[in-house]
Amino acid sequence: MKEDLSTLTTEARNPQTMKIDTFSTREILQVMNEEDQKVALAVKEVLSDVEIAVNRALEALQAGGRIIYVGAGTSGRLGVMDAVECPPTFSVPPDLVIGLIAGGTEAFTKAVEGAEDHEAFGENDLIQLDLNERDLVIGIAASGRTPYVIGALQYAKKIGAKTVALTANPNSKLGHYADQVIDVVVGPEVLTGSTRLKAATAHKMILNMISTTAMIRLGKVYENLMVDVKVTNHKLYERAIRIIRTLTKVDEQTARQALEQANNEVKIAIVMLQTGTSIVEAKQRLNQAQGDVRAAIKIGDER
Repeated sequence: MKEDLSTLTTEARNPQTMKIDTFSTREILQVMNEEDQKVALAVKEVLSDVEIAVNRALEALQAGGRIIYVGAGTSGRLGVMDAVECPPTFSVPPDLVIGLIAGGTEAFTKAVEGAEDHEAFGENDLIQLDLNERDLVIGIAASGRTPYVIGALQYAKKIGAKTVALTANPNSKLGHYADQVIDVVVGPEVLTGSTRLKAATAHKMILNMISTTAMIRLGKVYENLMVDVKVTNHKLYERAIRIIRTLTKVDEQTARQALEQANNEVKIAIVMLQTGTSIVEAKQRLNQAQGDVRAAIKIGDER
Protein backbone atom coordinates (compact mmCIF):
# COMPACT_ATOMS: atom_id res chain seq x y z
CA MET A 1 0.00 0.00 0.00
CA LYS A 2 1.44 3.32 -1.10
CA GLU A 3 2.05 5.85 1.67
CA ASP A 4 0.61 9.36 1.46
CA LEU A 5 3.71 11.45 2.07
CA SER A 6 1.74 14.69 1.76
CA THR A 7 0.54 14.24 5.34
CA LEU A 8 4.08 14.57 6.72
CA THR A 9 5.09 17.83 8.40
CA THR A 10 8.32 17.78 6.40
CA GLU A 11 6.29 17.76 3.15
CA ALA A 12 4.04 20.69 4.06
CA ARG A 13 4.33 23.97 2.17
CA ASN A 14 5.72 26.97 4.02
CA PRO A 15 3.34 29.96 3.73
CA GLN A 16 6.27 32.38 4.12
CA THR A 17 7.96 31.14 0.95
CA MET A 18 5.10 30.54 -1.49
CA LYS A 19 6.52 33.17 -3.85
CA ILE A 20 10.20 32.66 -3.09
CA ASP A 21 10.94 32.35 -6.80
CA THR A 22 10.03 36.03 -7.15
CA PHE A 23 12.16 37.20 -4.20
CA SER A 24 15.38 39.16 -4.52
CA THR A 25 18.59 37.55 -3.33
CA ARG A 26 18.43 39.53 -0.07
CA GLU A 27 14.80 38.57 0.49
CA ILE A 28 15.61 34.86 0.01
CA LEU A 29 18.47 35.11 2.49
CA GLN A 30 16.26 36.98 4.95
CA VAL A 31 13.48 34.40 4.93
CA MET A 32 15.96 31.52 5.18
CA ASN A 33 17.59 33.18 8.18
CA GLU A 34 14.21 33.75 9.83
CA GLU A 35 13.29 30.09 9.34
CA ASP A 36 16.67 28.90 10.64
CA GLN A 37 16.11 30.83 13.86
CA LYS A 38 13.22 28.47 14.60
CA VAL A 39 15.52 25.44 14.62
CA ALA A 40 17.24 26.01 17.97
CA LEU A 41 13.87 26.65 19.60
CA ALA A 42 12.53 23.38 18.20
CA VAL A 43 15.56 21.53 19.59
CA LYS A 44 14.95 23.17 22.97
CA GLU A 45 11.52 21.57 23.04
CA VAL A 46 12.99 18.05 22.87
CA LEU A 47 15.91 18.41 25.29
CA SER A 48 14.31 15.94 27.71
CA ASP A 49 14.25 13.32 24.95
CA VAL A 50 17.83 14.15 23.96
CA GLU A 51 18.88 13.75 27.60
CA ILE A 52 17.52 10.21 27.65
CA ALA A 53 19.38 9.43 24.41
CA VAL A 54 22.62 10.79 25.89
CA ASN A 55 22.20 8.61 28.96
CA ARG A 56 21.65 5.57 26.76
CA ALA A 57 24.77 6.46 24.76
CA LEU A 58 26.77 6.81 27.96
CA GLU A 59 25.50 3.48 29.26
CA ALA A 60 26.44 1.80 25.99
CA LEU A 61 29.98 3.19 26.02
CA GLN A 62 30.52 2.37 29.69
CA ALA A 63 29.38 -1.21 29.04
CA GLY A 64 31.90 -1.63 26.22
CA GLY A 65 29.37 -1.00 23.47
CA ARG A 66 29.29 1.40 20.56
CA ILE A 67 27.17 4.25 19.22
CA ILE A 68 26.02 3.48 15.69
CA TYR A 69 24.25 6.09 13.57
CA VAL A 70 22.13 4.79 10.70
CA GLY A 71 20.62 6.94 7.96
CA ALA A 72 20.13 7.51 4.25
CA GLY A 73 21.04 10.53 2.14
CA THR A 74 21.52 13.69 4.18
CA SER A 75 20.58 11.88 7.40
CA GLY A 76 23.26 9.26 6.78
CA ARG A 77 25.86 11.90 5.98
CA LEU A 78 25.11 13.71 9.23
CA GLY A 79 25.72 10.51 11.18
CA VAL A 80 28.95 9.80 9.35
CA MET A 81 30.22 13.35 9.93
CA ASP A 82 29.53 13.23 13.64
CA ALA A 83 31.13 9.80 13.96
CA VAL A 84 34.35 10.59 12.10
CA GLU A 85 34.99 13.69 14.22
CA CYS A 86 35.01 11.72 17.48
CA PRO A 87 38.47 10.06 17.15
CA PRO A 88 40.47 13.28 16.61
CA THR A 89 38.42 15.28 19.10
CA PHE A 90 38.25 12.77 21.93
CA SER A 91 40.97 10.19 21.15
CA VAL A 92 38.49 7.35 20.87
CA PRO A 93 38.96 4.37 18.52
CA PRO A 94 37.36 4.83 15.09
CA ASP A 95 35.03 1.90 15.73
CA LEU A 96 33.52 3.36 18.92
CA VAL A 97 31.19 5.81 17.17
CA ILE A 98 30.19 4.61 13.71
CA GLY A 99 28.13 6.16 10.93
CA LEU A 100 26.29 3.92 8.46
CA ILE A 101 24.78 5.37 5.29
CA ALA A 102 22.51 3.54 2.87
CA GLY A 103 24.56 2.63 -0.18
CA GLY A 104 27.87 2.54 1.69
CA THR A 105 30.73 5.02 1.66
CA GLU A 106 30.15 5.86 -2.01
CA ALA A 107 26.80 7.36 -1.02
CA PHE A 108 28.49 10.03 1.07
CA THR A 109 29.53 11.98 -2.01
CA LYS A 110 27.19 10.57 -4.64
CA ALA A 111 23.54 9.52 -4.48
CA VAL A 112 23.04 5.76 -4.67
CA GLU A 113 19.55 5.34 -6.09
CA GLY A 114 17.23 2.93 -4.28
CA ALA A 115 19.67 2.11 -1.48
CA GLU A 116 17.34 3.48 1.18
CA ASP A 117 14.26 1.58 -0.02
CA HIS A 118 15.10 -1.84 1.41
CA GLU A 119 14.80 -2.77 5.08
CA ALA A 120 17.10 -5.76 4.53
CA PHE A 121 19.98 -3.44 3.59
CA GLY A 122 19.84 -1.77 7.00
CA GLU A 123 19.77 -5.12 8.76
CA ASN A 124 22.65 -6.47 6.68
CA ASP A 125 24.85 -3.46 7.41
CA LEU A 126 24.41 -4.00 11.15
CA ILE A 127 25.11 -7.71 10.79
CA GLN A 128 28.38 -6.80 9.07
CA LEU A 129 29.29 -4.75 12.15
CA ASP A 130 28.58 -7.69 14.48
CA LEU A 131 26.00 -5.65 16.36
CA ASN A 132 25.49 -6.82 19.93
CA GLU A 133 23.24 -6.05 22.88
CA ARG A 134 25.71 -3.56 24.40
CA ASP A 135 25.48 -1.24 21.39
CA LEU A 136 23.20 1.74 20.85
CA VAL A 137 21.71 2.27 17.39
CA ILE A 138 20.44 5.75 16.53
CA GLY A 139 18.26 5.75 13.41
CA ILE A 140 18.09 9.12 11.65
CA ALA A 141 15.34 9.92 9.16
CA ALA A 142 13.70 13.31 8.73
CA SER A 143 10.59 11.69 7.26
CA GLY A 144 10.52 9.02 9.95
CA ARG A 145 9.72 6.34 7.41
CA THR A 146 12.94 5.38 5.57
CA PRO A 147 12.94 1.57 5.06
CA TYR A 148 16.74 1.23 5.38
CA VAL A 149 16.63 2.83 8.84
CA ILE A 150 13.52 0.92 9.90
CA GLY A 151 15.20 -2.35 8.96
CA ALA A 152 18.22 -1.42 11.02
CA LEU A 153 16.17 -0.58 14.12
CA GLN A 154 14.08 -3.72 13.77
CA TYR A 155 17.20 -5.87 13.73
CA ALA A 156 18.76 -3.95 16.61
CA LYS A 157 15.71 -4.53 18.80
CA LYS A 158 15.64 -8.19 17.77
CA ILE A 159 19.11 -8.82 19.20
CA GLY A 160 18.58 -6.65 22.28
CA ALA A 161 20.54 -3.49 21.40
CA LYS A 162 19.11 -0.17 22.59
CA THR A 163 17.55 2.02 19.90
CA VAL A 164 16.79 5.71 19.35
CA ALA A 165 14.79 7.22 16.50
CA LEU A 166 15.62 10.79 15.42
CA THR A 167 13.01 12.29 13.09
CA ALA A 168 11.40 15.58 12.10
CA ASN A 169 7.82 14.30 12.09
CA PRO A 170 5.61 13.55 15.12
CA ASN A 171 4.26 10.02 15.61
CA SER A 172 6.56 8.65 12.95
CA LYS A 173 6.63 5.07 11.72
CA LEU A 174 10.29 4.87 12.69
CA GLY A 175 9.39 5.70 16.26
CA HIS A 176 7.47 2.43 16.62
CA TYR A 177 10.74 0.52 16.36
CA ALA A 178 12.75 2.52 18.90
CA ASP A 179 13.11 2.51 22.69
CA GLN A 180 13.47 6.29 22.65
CA VAL A 181 12.10 8.78 20.12
CA ILE A 182 13.29 12.31 19.38
CA ASP A 183 10.79 14.04 17.09
CA VAL A 184 12.18 17.53 16.52
CA VAL A 185 9.49 19.37 14.56
CA VAL A 186 10.95 22.41 12.80
CA GLY A 187 7.93 23.10 10.60
CA PRO A 188 7.72 23.28 6.79
CA GLU A 189 10.96 23.81 4.93
CA VAL A 190 11.80 26.91 2.89
CA LEU A 191 11.73 24.62 -0.14
CA THR A 192 8.94 22.09 0.25
CA GLY A 193 10.31 18.71 1.29
CA SER A 194 13.97 19.80 1.24
CA THR A 195 14.89 18.36 4.63
CA ARG A 196 18.60 19.08 4.09
CA LEU A 197 17.65 22.53 5.38
CA LYS A 198 15.94 23.00 8.78
CA ALA A 199 15.43 19.33 9.62
CA ALA A 200 19.07 18.50 8.87
CA THR A 201 20.28 21.49 10.87
CA ALA A 202 18.24 20.36 13.87
CA HIS A 203 19.49 16.81 13.55
CA LYS A 204 23.12 17.92 13.32
CA MET A 205 22.66 19.94 16.49
CA ILE A 206 21.19 16.94 18.30
CA LEU A 207 23.88 14.51 17.13
CA ASN A 208 26.52 17.00 18.28
CA MET A 209 24.77 17.12 21.65
CA ILE A 210 24.62 13.34 22.02
CA SER A 211 28.24 12.59 21.17
CA THR A 212 29.76 15.64 22.86
CA THR A 213 27.80 15.29 26.09
CA ALA A 214 28.55 11.58 26.32
CA MET A 215 32.27 12.28 25.87
CA ILE A 216 32.21 15.05 28.48
CA ARG A 217 30.54 12.65 30.92
CA LEU A 218 33.26 10.10 30.17
CA GLY A 219 35.90 12.57 31.37
CA LYS A 220 37.29 13.55 27.98
CA VAL A 221 36.92 17.25 28.75
CA TYR A 222 38.46 19.29 31.58
CA GLU A 223 36.84 22.66 32.19
CA ASN A 224 35.80 23.36 28.59
CA LEU A 225 39.01 22.12 26.98
CA MET A 226 39.47 19.01 24.84
CA VAL A 227 42.11 17.35 26.98
CA ASP A 228 41.75 14.05 25.13
CA VAL A 229 42.50 15.60 21.75
CA LYS A 230 44.44 13.21 19.53
CA VAL A 231 47.67 14.84 18.35
CA THR A 232 47.76 13.77 14.69
CA ASN A 233 48.87 16.95 12.92
CA HIS A 234 50.56 20.30 13.54
CA LYS A 235 47.33 22.16 14.25
CA LEU A 236 46.29 19.65 16.89
CA TYR A 237 49.80 19.61 18.37
CA GLU A 238 49.71 23.37 18.83
CA ARG A 239 46.22 23.13 20.30
CA ALA A 240 47.51 20.53 22.76
CA ILE A 241 50.31 22.86 23.83
CA ARG A 242 47.84 25.72 24.33
CA ILE A 243 45.57 23.50 26.42
CA ILE A 244 48.46 22.39 28.63
CA ARG A 245 49.70 25.94 29.11
CA THR A 246 46.21 27.28 29.81
CA LEU A 247 45.54 24.73 32.53
CA THR A 248 48.98 24.52 34.14
CA LYS A 249 50.32 28.06 33.59
CA VAL A 250 53.74 26.75 32.48
CA ASP A 251 55.89 28.28 29.75
CA GLU A 252 55.88 26.92 26.22
CA GLN A 253 59.11 24.94 26.52
CA THR A 254 57.91 23.18 29.68
CA ALA A 255 54.60 22.33 28.02
CA ARG A 256 56.36 20.86 24.98
CA GLN A 257 58.68 18.81 27.14
CA ALA A 258 55.81 17.47 29.22
CA LEU A 259 53.80 16.53 26.14
CA GLU A 260 56.81 14.72 24.69
CA GLN A 261 57.37 12.81 27.94
CA ALA A 262 53.68 11.88 27.96
CA ASN A 263 53.89 10.47 24.42
CA ASN A 264 51.55 13.21 23.15
CA GLU A 265 48.84 12.31 25.68
CA VAL A 266 47.55 15.65 26.88
CA LYS A 267 45.81 14.32 30.00
CA ILE A 268 48.98 12.71 31.29
CA ALA A 269 51.01 15.86 30.66
CA ILE A 270 48.48 17.97 32.58
CA VAL A 271 48.37 15.64 35.58
CA MET A 272 52.18 15.41 35.64
CA LEU A 273 52.54 19.18 35.70
CA GLN A 274 49.67 19.90 38.08
CA THR A 275 50.75 17.31 40.66
CA GLY A 276 54.52 17.33 40.14
CA THR A 277 54.56 13.58 39.57
CA SER A 278 56.18 11.19 37.12
CA ILE A 279 54.53 9.84 34.02
CA VAL A 280 54.00 6.50 35.80
CA GLU A 281 52.18 8.06 38.75
CA ALA A 282 50.18 10.37 36.48
CA LYS A 283 48.94 7.34 34.56
CA GLN A 284 48.08 5.56 37.82
CA ARG A 285 46.06 8.51 39.02
CA LEU A 286 44.20 8.78 35.72
CA ASN A 287 43.47 5.07 35.79
CA GLN A 288 42.18 5.35 39.34
CA ALA A 289 40.03 8.31 38.31
CA GLN A 290 38.79 6.46 35.19
CA GLY A 291 40.35 9.08 32.94
CA ASP A 292 38.88 12.11 34.71
CA VAL A 293 41.61 14.79 34.90
CA ARG A 294 39.88 16.80 37.63
CA ALA A 295 39.50 13.72 39.81
CA ALA A 296 43.08 12.59 39.11
CA ILE A 297 44.44 15.95 40.29
CA LYS A 298 42.31 15.81 43.44
CA ILE A 299 43.75 12.39 44.23
CA GLY A 300 47.15 14.06 44.22
CA ASP A 301 45.89 16.76 46.60
CA GLU A 302 44.64 14.18 49.06
CA ARG A 303 48.02 12.47 49.41
